[in-house]
Amino acid sequence: MDLGINGRTAIVCASSKGLGRGCAEALAAEGVTLVLNARGAEALEATAAEIRATYGVTVTTVAGDVTTQEVRDRLVAAAPQADILVTNAGGPPPGLWSDWDRDDFIKALDANMLTPIALMQAVLPGMMARGWGRIVNITSQSVKAPIPALGLSNSARAGLTGFVAGTARQVAEKGVTINNLLPGIHATDRAVALDSGVAKAQGIDLGEAKARREATIPVRRYGTAAEFGATCAYLCSRQAAFIVGQNILHDGGATNATL
Repeated sequence: MDLGINGRTAIVCASSKGLGRGCAEALAAEGVTLVLNARGAEALEATAAEIRATYGVTVTTVAGDVTTQEVRDRLVAAAPQADILVTNAGGPPPGLWSDWDRDDFIKALDANMLTPIALMQAVLPGMMARGWGRIVNITSQSVKAPIPALGLSNSARAGLTGFVAGTARQVAEKGVTINNLLPGIHATDRAVALDSGVAKAQGIDLGEAKARREATIPVRRYGTAAEFGATCAYLCSRQAAFIVGQNILHDGGATNATL
């Protein structure tokens, strides 16, 4: 299927590895010009070089912490007529409700709620003026079913979800769609970190921790960044113009819910 986005320009956050990279590669495969961001300059440049070599698209990099205004300004300046925005940030650390203070919550809100909102506010006016735009926010399956150990993530991402629910319906008539893509566990560094925490807490090895988690997923495996990226690319496509303000699970059926 031709997704109809060849020649478009996309900003993809946290895209040097993991799910962000999966999204970047899927868009590149469709001929999308990329502006990539990540904190680590070395990994970001390596990813950009590989994507250029593989897909033959133009890739610009903006290294730095996207939770800061200075980096957001540079990112938006690198794509002044962005057609696509994919927001993404690593999740806050796990723990118990009693572990966190106000500063922990502010940090989580900055990364997983306020930064995506700021980026949307920066690109939406141009998208609306041009009559076309796609925004995909990478959030979490915890939006549908809270994960007790991820209280910081639950809180911040729920706030972002509320913002998107209202905003998506205000901008849709201008040809702009906003949707959230909710990953479950995927074979990324984040999965290794979470499984390592479980292994340490339960006194088991990492392989056993992973096997136990896989047993809770109906497909009995972790997702891949490529699968996730393909779903993201579809949400950015011409064909997805009638999908507005949705929270789409990408979790192998792990979230046990009717709706």
